[in-house]
This record gives sequence, C-alpha cells and structure tokens, in this order.
Amino acid sequence: MDKQKVIEVVRQKAERYFQRGEFYCSEAVVHTINELLGWPYPEEVVKMASAFPIGLGKSGCLCGAVSGGAMALGMAFGRKHGEPMNEKMFPLSAALHDYIKKLYKSTCCRVLVKDYEFTSSERKAHCVKITGEVAAWIAERLLEDPEIASKIENVFK
Repeated sequence: MDKQKVIEVVRQKAERYFQRGEFYCSEAVVHTINELLGWPYPEEVVKMASAFPIGLGKSGCLCGAVSGGAMALGMAFGRKHGEPMNEKMFPLSAALHDYIKKLYKSTCCRVLVKDYEFTSSERKAHCVKITGEVAAWIAERLLEDPEIASKIENVFK
C-alpha cells in the first residue's frame, strides 16, 4: 500500500471512530495510531486519552485531537524510565502543535469551536475533520521514519 493511501486510511478510520460516537477526538487518534503501529500497546491504552476530549476534560483548553496526537507520537518515539529522550520527540510534538495552529489559527478547543453551537452537527463535523487531520499528520510523520515505516508496511500487508 502506498504512503498516501495509508495516510488516507488512517484519516478515515480516526474520523469514523469519532463520527460514530465510538471515541472522542483524543481517543480516536490514539486508538487509530496504535492500530497503525500493529498494536504495540493493549487496546486499553486508549483509556489514557479519555481525559483529553473537549479541551482537557471539557475545560476548552488544548484540543483533544492535538493531545491525542502528542500521545500517539509518544507511543512511537517515547521512552521508558532510564532511557534517554528520543531526539525526535520534542520537535515532532512542537511541529504537530504548529501545524494545527497554522491550519486552524489555534490549538485551543474553545477557539476552534467558537463559531459553532456545541451540540450542532456542524461543530461535530468540524471536530471530526480536525481529528482526521491530526491522525493523518501523525501517520505521515511515522511513515517518514524508516524503522517505523517498515513495521507499518507489515501491518498493511
């Protein structure tokens, strides 16, 4: 499967999880990227993302999809106790933040949804799109890493 097709599959999966109500934004990103990576973590890892939707527990702060994306980067590039920090971790996490901020003018949930009635289908569609955008961005970064890309290729065979 070619890179663009994998990215699009990831985008659609994350969007569908959120659209169908199976997961919120952060959970959809974490679950989808865990699946993309071939389940290196048990499915229950998504529980760690459950506090982040609606801007960190409904506080309206950092977008849950961005939080989930940062967690997903940690799944791929994070460390265990006693290990050095992977040199890719901070630049990639910052780049995700900057990418979403450039695209949507903010990473703050309340700012991203200020033009929508929160319970509206238009707001949900907007958040679903952001969720897909984050998942696709993460997938693209993972596919740029030769070691991770080779593992992903095996998952998609």
